[in-house]
Amino acid sequence: MAKYTVSLTKRAKKQLDKIADNIAAPIFLAINKLEDNPRPFGYIKLKGRSGYRIKVGDYRILYEIIDAKLIVEVVELGTEKMFTGKNTYQGETMKQMVL
Repeated sequence: MAKYTVSLTKRAKKQLDKIADNIAAPIFLAINKLEDNPRPFGYIKLKGRSGYRIKVGDYRILYEIIDAKLIVEVVELGTEKMFTGKNTYQGETMKQMVL
């Protein structure tokens, strides 16, 4: 399988920068693994849009896949608590976004 190019939105970069290094390391590793497999075990397709979600500990990584160009774009990341109320990404709750 061909490798995907992984990029982070400005928002995702800021969110990753705010996380402590010991917590950010496994998140960064999971993001890098998306290059080889953008649909890893445990991924969830988001409802109503083309995005996906993976879990890393208490954190969630929201991303989009553009298969035609082999691109994975990390859109947003944060704790589950951040996504249980109003999600600032689309104004939907996380429960509405997950199938």
